[in-house]
Amino acid sequence: MGNSKVIVFVSGIKDGWTFVVSGNKKDKNTPRVWQRMLSGRRLDLIDPSPMDIEIEDIAHGLARVARWNGQTSGEWPYSVAQHSVLVERIFAKQNPGTDRRWRLACLLHDAPEYVIGDMITPFKAALSSEYKSIEQRLEIAVHIRFGLPGILPEGVKKAIKRADKLAAFIEATQIAGFTEKEARAAIARPRIIPDIRIKPASPSRTTETYLRRFRYLGGAKS
Repeated sequence: MGNSKVIVFVSGIKDGWTFVVSGNKKDKNTPRVWQRMLSGRRLDLIDPSPMDIEIEDIAHGLARVARWNGQTSGEWPYSVAQHSVLVERIFAKQNPGTDRRWRLACLLHDAPEYVIGDMITPFKAALSSEYKSIEQRLEIAVHIRFGLPGILPEGVKKAIKRADKLAAFIEATQIAGFTEKEARAAIARPRIIPDIRIKPASPSRTTETYLRRFRYLGGAKS
């Protein structure tokens, strides 16, 4: 018998998604591609299933992944979880009245990083397309797990990206050592900079903040 693995095919039906799972048991010589989570789940990083994704694992992981390669000021590293909460806050201000599910999607925009980590933009640009493919598969699985379309509408993705860039600009100039001139040249050129002050928090506090925001946005109902 040759090597084989379970493959998950994803197909979209309007706002819903259908999973078709097929394949044979993996050969004993097949390299391990799953990670065990504290919840007890085993998440396949190559073919992730929504059934193996738990928000507690995401929040715990993101609260311990440092933004800016850890090159930030403050007693605690500035985490991806704290960044995600900031982006959702900016997104809500930039898009008043938007559906809560898109705000939830914004909060989850970096969720794949709970298993693949956060890479700074210059490093991502140097990697092959395989990294992006793995990231996208994880993103689709996360979306489906929490009742969102696997692939978000283009307008929503652009709005999230706009909020993400503004958050990065604020972080860069407040805690990552960038001058405003450097940040405008390398990150974003915002016309209006909101009056937001950043203070990196502990992983435990950030985990709770992230989970509280998730519940407020209706994620717990999925």
